[in-house]
Amino acid sequence: MDKFSFLNAVHTGFIADLYDKYLVNPDSVEPSWRSFFQGYDLANENYSLTDEEEVVEIPQEVRKEFLVVDLINGYRTRGHLFTKTNPVRDRRQYQPTLDIENFGLSENDLDMEFSAGDILGLGKTSLSNIIKNLKRIYCDSIGVEYTYMRNPEKLKWWNDRLGQNDNHPNYSAEAKKYILGKLNQAVTFESFLQTKYVGQKRFSLEGGETLIPGIAVMLRDAAEVYGVKECVLGMAHRGRLNTLVNIFKKPVRELFSEFEGKDFEDEDIDGDVKYHLGLTLSKTYRDGNEIKMNLVPNPSHLETVAAVAEGITRAKIDRKYDGDSSKILPIIIHGDAAIAGQGIAYEVVQMAKLNGYKTGGTVHIVVNNQIGFTTNYLDARSSTYCTDVGKVTLSPVLHVNADDTEAVCHAMEMALQFRMRFEADVFIDLLGYRKYGHNEGDEPRFTQPKLYKAIAKHKNPKDIYAAQLIAEGSIDKNYLTSITKEFKEMLSTEFDKSKEDTTSKVKEFMESTWEGFERQDKEAMLTTLDTTYSEENLKKIAKVVSTVPDGANFVRKAERILQGRAKMAFETNELDWGMAENLAYGSLMEEGYNVRISGQDVERGTFSHRHAILRDEVSEERINLLNTNPNNKGKMTIYNSLLSEYGVLGFDYGYAMGNPNTLTIWEAQFGDFSNGAQIMFDQYISAAEDKWKAQNGIVVLLPHGYEGQGSEHSSARIERYLQLCAEDNMTVANCTTPANFYHLLRRQMKRNYRKPLIVFTPKSLLRHPKAVNTIQELANGEFQEVIDDTLNTDGVKKMVFCMGKFYYDLLAEREELQREDVALIRIEQLFPLHEEKIQKIIDRYPNVTEYIWAQEEPRNMGAWSYMLQRFELKNLSVRSRKYYAVPAAGSSTRFKKRHRAVIDSVFSND
Repeated sequence: MDKFSFLNAVHTGFIADLYDKYLVNPDSVEPSWRSFFQGYDLANENYSLTDEEEVVEIPQEVRKEFLVVDLINGYRTRGHLFTKTNPVRDRRQYQPTLDIENFGLSENDLDMEFSAGDILGLGKTSLSNIIKNLKRIYCDSIGVEYTYMRNPEKLKWWNDRLGQNDNHPNYSAEAKKYILGKLNQAVTFESFLQTKYVGQKRFSLEGGETLIPGIAVMLRDAAEVYGVKECVLGMAHRGRLNTLVNIFKKPVRELFSEFEGKDFEDEDIDGDVKYHLGLTLSKTYRDGNEIKMNLVPNPSHLETVAAVAEGITRAKIDRKYDGDSSKILPIIIHGDAAIAGQGIAYEVVQMAKLNGYKTGGTVHIVVNNQIGFTTNYLDARSSTYCTDVGKVTLSPVLHVNADDTEAVCHAMEMALQFRMRFEADVFIDLLGYRKYGHNEGDEPRFTQPKLYKAIAKHKNPKDIYAAQLIAEGSIDKNYLTSITKEFKEMLSTEFDKSKEDTTSKVKEFMESTWEGFERQDKEAMLTTLDTTYSEENLKKIAKVVSTVPDGANFVRKAERILQGRAKMAFETNELDWGMAENLAYGSLMEEGYNVRISGQDVERGTFSHRHAILRDEVSEERINLLNTNPNNKGKMTIYNSLLSEYGVLGFDYGYAMGNPNTLTIWEAQFGDFSNGAQIMFDQYISAAEDKWKAQNGIVVLLPHGYEGQGSEHSSARIERYLQLCAEDNMTVANCTTPANFYHLLRRQMKRNYRKPLIVFTPKSLLRHPKAVNTIQELANGEFQEVIDDTLNTDGVKKMVFCMGKFYYDLLAEREELQREDVALIRIEQLFPLHEEKIQKIIDRYPNVTEYIWAQEEPRNMGAWSYMLQRFELKNLSVRSRKYYAVPAAGSSTRFKKRHRAVIDSVFSND
């Protein structure tokens, strides 16, 4: 009996549609059909079923329908490899091709009609018509990678969306004029700058000018169609000036003044080059919808701004939109060489779906010049596409020809639709070229002679699009001449006006967010601030963080931790580091501040001291005891991060920028691990206020201390942060008591301004019996920039300045030796040094003959070089390890020997 005889009676279009569903999600197909499809060999060889008496083959008509379905899926999967997306290079050749012979079909089948056309919405139609349709959808100016996505709903969405108008837009005459107008602005602007500022760096967008109408269309749709209230845009320097003027409406007069190199009117800042500056503005569209747009300031370190922009976006989602990510749109504009080569691009992509970092999906746009500084793309990456990092999160990628203006706008619209529909990342690869060298002063023909011969002959996108619109009758030449003349005259007028200006101005970024916060100098940073909080309230908070909530089932070790907290607060009155830290957060939350902490293993703490999150033993529910306080006006969020320093610190820096009333903390697992984020310290944390007038209150916790754990787990490289300190740019501290850390954190938020705070936090001191304080010292004290000794001052002959854990090592030795002639003075705030308070301490000891700086680090590390330069009150000598290439020895025996030698030298009378 023919087991497949039923196939002759089934409509082949039904089978093709069912097979298409099977390919997307096998479990969605009825089991018997699923078994049938599983047996089909996808046309690689004839499938047959052998029973005891005969061989029965699938009917030829049905088999060919499957071959056509395979062809359709071949175009969906590989069509992007055969597109017309490269405006200046020949397409690379890929094998196998999409020729029908590779799918078991031949030219004899071209006129045959197939019900598989139903999949494309064509109905039963000829194979030649199906192929024509497939090429138009998948192999024209837009190539789409999406079939690797595993979500059936997303796959169906793309199948349906690309089928609309054969993946080609159908813009009205009015829409075409709008697009042409934005493109005209982009092209004319670059041409004007090239004429007026020959050879000056501007990082031109020429070759990718369609970015401007593309972004304009996306933002308009975001506001008018989806009700998006705000956009955060991060981009490097390529095309930034064009974006500032033609999207963000930066007054061109101001830009021209910056080109003239005029000094800044604010003498308290050094400012930055014009293509690094940020801007915030609001735009209202014709229907009354308003969108606030933020272009994030950035350094030349490519991709860094991506993490910052994501952090700002998340801060706004939390602060302004009550968690609703549909109200804000993050857009990151990359360079092709940068997104393929910079590790932070991967780090940011990996954040996309993580609870602590997700922003509801980001539109990533790559301005693909097909060249780095001077490096050919074949030397810049191993992957097929520069956007292949997007496949990490199974994000769709749209490759689009930057010469096809309408295709660019269409791709932008589809990307926006996908993001808003699925709250997921999407990538646009805008394939264009770079008309000039990297910075208009380079000669690209040195390294790319063939490419730049082709570029020299190539028409710009405006001329290409205008010719298209004239040919189809949407505009005439007079219209083009008119809009070009009008925009050029505006530029000329503003250029002339800029000559009248004597200075230029750096505008504050997100000024409304920072309303009420004042920029302050070093004098303000050294002013004592009231950080007291009532003992009664602190005890109530202590009760909250030491009590198992009703119905919770904590593991026994967790219960013991809570019992220990209760004992500290209500029996011994000796609070350790973790308890003081929790009380600092709890008190700030009662006062209306939020707290955000992220980093590797921060929920528990690397050294198991924080235990901010406890888990129910039965349900594994995450419980944050601080958030259970009924007196809270703020809340705490704490997230164990992905194993990243650069990206996560960048994100948290952005978060602090977007939410100044949240105590935002990034903690390194060990202090020296922060060197993986050094660019963030160099370009943002230490310099942003001076470059961009951008205040930021990010707190960075860097565990530091020499306990014999080797070179990688001893030093937070204190010297590097102190080298970055100048004027009033940030605070650097190394606290020795829980109370001082408590007051330092509270001071950070109680100020009416924000400065970054770097804190070298302890490891062994977390449980040191002498590193404890009473609850009264928290309630009534204040932050002490310097802590005096308690010796009889008259007997002191030697004054030793020190910091951190090393103080306790020296104290133990002094007690052992019973040396009352050596005073140990703790410098708790390294920058800015409070010289007035230090001088008062010096004046209290009339008989001191020797002043020493003592440190556990080698002499070329730690704070010695800083103290040598900045400490002007007395001539200091140093006691430390010798100069070494590594922070500490790997041998515990050698470590102890060297550590002992430094301590001995402090108390030596030689």
